[in-house]
Amino acid sequence: MLFLYAKAYKKMNTLTEFVKTRRKQLKLTQDEFALKAGVALTVIRKIEQGKENLSLSKVNQVLKMFGHVLGHVKEK
Repeated sequence: MLFLYAKAYKKMNTLTEFVKTRRKQLKLTQDEFALKAGVALTVIRKIEQGKENLSLSKVNQVLKMFGHVLGHVKEK
């Protein structure tokens, strides 16, 4: 599995764009995607809007649909 990471807000757009682009490639609405990922529609909306108050476990539940996870990275 690939580990994506967000190092503050700057990287949040990468997560936002990734999820939105991949969802659209699957030709799914936010509602359909939320159902397939097993999360609430608000979770998908928050991710795609770049909200900062996201649950890591919910984000990973969404990312697992694409074979990815988001994890903590130790800074040097």
